[in-house]
Amino acid sequence: MNTNTLPTDELKKYGIINEDLSFSKKLNADDIQKFLKGYTIVADNDKNRATFQLTDNNTQLKVIFLERDKNLSEIIKNSMVRVEYANVQKLLHKLLPVFSTLEKKAFIFDKETSKVVEFDFIKNAKEITAIIADKKDTEELNRYRTELLKMKSFLLDMINQYPEADKVITKNLTIVSREINTVDSIATNQKQIFKAGDSDIQLNGNAPDLYQNANQRRDDDLEQDEEVDKLRNFRR
Repeated sequence: MNTNTLPTDELKKYGIINEDLSFSKKLNADDIQKFLKGYTIVADNDKNRATFQLTDNNTQLKVIFLERDKNLSEIIKNSMVRVEYANVQKLLHKLLPVFSTLEKKAFIFDKETSKVVEFDFIKNAKEITAIIADKKDTEELNRYRTELLKMKSFLLDMINQYPEADKVITKNLTIVSREINTVDSIATNQKQIFKAGDSDIQLNGNAPDLYQNANQRRDDDLEQDEEVDKLRNFRR
């Protein structure tokens, strides 16, 4: 791996390396090794986000600036009591494919690690649905379905406006549509359980998980996009 041709001026500009060419102390050894192998560094500050990735045999630094519709502090606070959703818009989007300018994220508090974890609606679709289904909370499930419908509406608009990007948009639309179908199946199962409970019918305590039942009814032939590794945040 070639590290002698690193774009040092750009790396200094964004605080990834110091003047003496050492890496920022906010990056540990594992972060640095991953970065040198092509993984993406993500830096957050309020509503703004920047991603950094080395390309062309580590000779170029790819930088993308994004903006969320909510402050990070607000997202973290709300995530403590419920799943929080946010849209991420790429700035300078005229230089990028239009269909990739909007991303929808779910922020979920992980009780085991006491950290808020970010999930992408496309790359982590199955994980989000599984986590929310496991909560067995009708309100959370309905909120999630509403966000999926918003994403579907956006993608449908993109297909109409940019038919040249139909292949990529259609793939994303298929993922979102399948999650909507899965959520609908889960909601139907929950209603049946509630109805059975009202009728004093004894349910089998060993019945399979609702998400598992619904998930078995959908195809799994979509290849998930490679998830971008989120490294430790640091200020620019």
